[in-house]
Amino acid sequence: MIDLHSHTTASDGQYTPDELLQLAADAGITTLAVTDHDTVAGLDACDVAASRHSIRLIPGIEVSAFVGKKEVHVLGHFVDRANPKLSQFADALRIEREKRMVLMVAKVQALGFPITMEHVKAIAGDAHLGRPHLARVFVEGHWCIDTKEAFDRFLGDGKPAAAPRFEVTSADAIALIHQAGGTATLAHPGTSKVQRFELDQMKREGLDGLEANHSDHPQHVRERFLKWAAELDLVPTSGSDFHGEKVAPDRKLGTAAMAPESFAALEARRPAFIPREVEG
Repeated sequence: MIDLHSHTTASDGQYTPDELLQLAADAGITTLAVTDHDTVAGLDACDVAASRHSIRLIPGIEVSAFVGKKEVHVLGHFVDRANPKLSQFADALRIEREKRMVLMVAKVQALGFPITMEHVKAIAGDAHLGRPHLARVFVEGHWCIDTKEAFDRFLGDGKPAAAPRFEVTSADAIALIHQAGGTATLAHPGTSKVQRFELDQMKREGLDGLEANHSDHPQHVRERFLKWAAELDLVPTSGSDFHGEKVAPDRKLGTAAMAPESFAALEARRPAFIPREVEG
């Protein structure tokens, strides 16, 4: 069983690398991509745990980017975690994420909630800070029923506690992943409400795959993106986007399993040369 989208405590996942790989083994997964948000910090520990469970680990990352005005997430698979550009990017994003969190905490305090950076960091640990950590503070403080309510009321784009983020273009996200020896796949296009013209643009920018089969996609959405993937010669990929039941209770490891032939097609698209430099 192949699952190409999962997260650990290195970003906003609930489980440590050891715990994630144990859960993957229990679910019968044989190939797992760990794709933490804007970081590869958890991959070394994942490697060790994967070897213990005889699981093939696909080193990955999930990069937040923008195509036009729309935020999208680009999955990098087969990346070289030691790539200097990738390391510099992750270091810069860690700083930007902390600055953004300071702004969001100030906003929720102005709304009357006694939430501090210490509360958020206690949940995040050593992970790159992100909105899901703040959402969990809302849940643990009994101000929201679940993290979805926290996003819907306070943290989602355009909501009272939202703050602008450092913007990376989809073109630069794809180039960064290719420079690190990986393939670039658009994550959960249905959840991101990606339109065909936006997908066309990302294909021109070098996109390799499309996560048509995602835990949050109903069947008619999967069929639409499978059709677009075929039309644009994008490899259709599959991923549970597993974070843990406290973060995303409806996403289970292995519930969006990928066909072996599609996995082989994606792996075959790994770049055999160093592409263009990322601007800036």
